[in-house]
Amino acid sequence: MKIIADAFGGDNAPLEILKGCAMAAEEYGVGIILTGDEETIRRVAAENGVSLEKMEIVHASQVMDMNAPPTAILKGYRDSSLAVGLRLLSEGRGDAFVSAGSTGAFVVGASHIVKRIKGIKRAALAPVIPTVEGRYMLIDCGANAECRPEMLVQFGAMGAAYMNKILDVENPRVALINNGAEEHKGTPLQQEAYRLLTESPLHFVGNIEARQLPQGGCDVAVCDGFTGNIVLKLTEGLSKALIGQIKGILMKNTATKLAALTLKGGLAEFKKKMDYKEYGGAALLGISKPTIKAHGSSDAKAFKNAVGQAVRFARQNVIGSIEGYLAEMKAKE
Repeated sequence: MKIIADAFGGDNAPLEILKGCAMAAEEYGVGIILTGDEETIRRVAAENGVSLEKMEIVHASQVMDMNAPPTAILKGYRDSSLAVGLRLLSEGRGDAFVSAGSTGAFVVGASHIVKRIKGIKRAALAPVIPTVEGRYMLIDCGANAECRPEMLVQFGAMGAAYMNKILDVENPRVALINNGAEEHKGTPLQQEAYRLLTESPLHFVGNIEARQLPQGGCDVAVCDGFTGNIVLKLTEGLSKALIGQIKGILMKNTATKLAALTLKGGLAEFKKKMDYKEYGGAALLGISKPTIKAHGSSDAKAFKNAVGQAVRFARQNVIGSIEGYLAEMKAKE
């Protein structure tokens, strides 16, 4: 198996990407194709003692400008490390693609270069978020600010397929994020999506309020990208603030520091559970081949885990399961 990695995407590229890829090649036993300026990749690797064994380099002369409009990947940045990597995936040179670069360009490039699964109206970003009980998938978290009701149903199907295949969740519970549990709640978008989800073959458990999400009331939380991005950013911010507050309390004086020693193991486990680096990235579901969007600030560990996520995505035939859900829903129309 070969994973294609954008060596120049993200805040810490290329060094942390190279280190993460070296770790991934060793841990997962896969080949890596790096896209980006070959001379720079080899120089940075040599200067920092990073082994490029099990890796090949496909030269790309450009780096996608984070401030450029997302559609620029199709014209002005056709030779960027991001665009070249997506083309390699579409040509079958690798089994999955990972990038920590521009989210907008990633979504546009994947949708137009690699193409969407037949029948899927829009691809959706789908991070996995920890809860008290375990974890849930948030879909969409930013790829589509405006959605139609039928798109939310497809998001539910894609999320259910991923959670089943990748995280071994049997018959995933799908919920619709709304401002109340009653079926008449929300805007016309949520009301119609509720009706369609009820009629779908998915295990739909109804509406879910944002305050219920951390408690683990569902396995897949469906919403439009505008709502999802707010939920994601608020969750990240609250997690960081909570961990900081706990640390401040425990470091207040000698007595609290002694108490902290007794809680050390539990606190470390809690911090690990809330750390985005453990999850690596968000799957871009709806694309015809596996694509993973790593966090823009990924360090080596986070990018290594994103590659691991891509490996599981490719091996478990998630795309085939999504196609199965689509066929089942079409048969019920």
